[in-house]
Amino acid sequence: MSAYQNAYQQSVASPDIFWLQQAKNIQWFTPPTVALENDANGIERWFPDGELNTSYLALDYHVENGRGDQTALIYDSPVTGKKAQYSYAVLRDQVAKCAGMLAALGVTKGDRVVIYMPMIPQAAISMLACARLGAIHSVVFGGFAPNELAVRLEDAEPKVLLTASCGIEVCKVIPYKPMVDQAVMDSRWKPDKVVVYQRSEQPAALDHERDADWATLFERASPHDCVPVNSTDPLYILYTSGTTGKPKGVVRDNGGHAVAMKYSMSTVYNMEPGEVFWAASDVGWVVGHSYIVYAPLIHGCTSIMFEGKPVRTPDPAAFWRVCDEYNVSVLFSAPTAFRAIKKEDPDGKLIGDYPMASLRTIFMAGERLDPPTLEWVELHTGRPVIDHWWQTETGWAISCNPIGLESFMTKPGSSTQPTPGFNVQILNELGQPAETNQQGFIAIKRPLPPSCLSTVWRNHDRFESGYLQQFPGYYVSGDGGYVDEDGYLFVMGRIDDVINVSGHRLSTGEMEEVVGAHEAVAECAVVGVYDEIKGQLPLGLVVLKDGYYSHDGDIEKALVAKVRSEIGPVACFQRAIVVDRLPKTRSGKILRRIIRQIADGESYSVPSTIDDPASLDDICHVLSGH
Repeated sequence: MSAYQNAYQQSVASPDIFWLQQAKNIQWFTPPTVALENDANGIERWFPDGELNTSYLALDYHVENGRGDQTALIYDSPVTGKKAQYSYAVLRDQVAKCAGMLAALGVTKGDRVVIYMPMIPQAAISMLACARLGAIHSVVFGGFAPNELAVRLEDAEPKVLLTASCGIEVCKVIPYKPMVDQAVMDSRWKPDKVVVYQRSEQPAALDHERDADWATLFERASPHDCVPVNSTDPLYILYTSGTTGKPKGVVRDNGGHAVAMKYSMSTVYNMEPGEVFWAASDVGWVVGHSYIVYAPLIHGCTSIMFEGKPVRTPDPAAFWRVCDEYNVSVLFSAPTAFRAIKKEDPDGKLIGDYPMASLRTIFMAGERLDPPTLEWVELHTGRPVIDHWWQTETGWAISCNPIGLESFMTKPGSSTQPTPGFNVQILNELGQPAETNQQGFIAIKRPLPPSCLSTVWRNHDRFESGYLQQFPGYYVSGDGGYVDEDGYLFVMGRIDDVINVSGHRLSTGEMEEVVGAHEAVAECAVVGVYDEIKGQLPLGLVVLKDGYYSHDGDIEKALVAKVRSEIGPVACFQRAIVVDRLPKTRSGKILRRIIRQIADGESYSVPSTIDDPASLDDICHVLSGH
């Protein structure tokens, strides 16, 4: 068998043997002898008799083994003009002091700490400091509305809230303290202390008894050692959107997470210790947790924290400048970032200004990677683009092109093969295996591999009902897709993105592929809207590349003809509307469900994760004219 086949087969046939072997690649305080056992809820838990500390693995271990002078974290902030670099030794000392600061405020093992910060080093330092104490951190994206922060405070019940005085966007300063004050006032749960890191761009008034100044507390804090924790103890809670409107607190453990992070850096990303890894994301998202803070540091790499955008900081060359300046080996971001770059620099002219001599591979995830974006990036950068698919709930890739084991030929639209550890199955509505090339529910046969969520914080019933009950013995991803004759997985989008037109089940993702391949289209969304005759009809919204304009609807007509030609009349694709922008979350996911609700005249709730609320007004205006 090939290297991949050997690893994958062992991982699904004998997961206990496979993962106990991988566990030897990290430094435990007490090495586990048991790979897997069920907890009181019947949920599989990894390495239950092991003891470790995630902060130790990410920092102290490397310092003790000669990497103290290596750069661990690079901070690059084009929105402020500031840059900084932290060696492993310096970052360890900063984290130890921060842990001491939290301990002085009464934070101990098992306590929760909410972190509401922008993309500054103190955010990563805070996360690692919590891990050092055995405290459970919950990072809330800086700038979230007060109501959303309040909901998370009530659910997590933190002893301390760590924040900054402000966040910096393009040409805009966002004061955080007023939002924090409002959230604490609205929340039934009040943290003992709100610690504020003052940024020079806009300091905040500390006018409540609970408020404290970060610099003052940090200065007088004593460094704190790493606290041993059980492998199954929670490392963090990360809230993700729920269908009920109430966010779900995904719980990640310490031991399984650390083992999976270490394994993924070599298997998925083919990284060597000492190389530079850049996940162009935010610590508020799972990508930031896994691949800005934890995995690169556990693996001994240099990680980059970028406070900026792919465009307008200052131009569409921001990503290429960072890759070139810091000798980045692997770049990882969401397709929406590259579509934004493509829109403003459609011919990729600015890429040529930066040789990026160290850049080997570009990874994308977070949303469906449309083939036109993949092809544009590969053409203009000359680097292979690798699509991989994963979820907040799993914490790392469910399917990938495992270049650390062997490199497969890519197929546009596919995230390639299941990652070792993930026994991926396509099930029909009865829970039976689907045929090759037949679309169905993407499910993962249990046991789930290390790092996957073990429960929903304070609501295990929601975990069971949301993920495990539909098909007993499986975790249901909520996404639909199919596996082809070569074993390649194609993720076609959320199950509710499949529409029913006159009894025909059609994938809006497939239509988006066709529309997005037109030379004038920068990005697009296709949703199913209500039709009295056919049940549903597809509606396309498209954003054009800079320099393209639709004259008398010529581009719209061309897109309708293109879908009719490539998918067929059965798709009933009759409407394509040009818009200036699409409503998205801050992580770049297009709000397709809300677009559909607007088109159908239904009421909708503006999600806390929306990047630009005014974009919904634009869609309402455009659709009212159609």
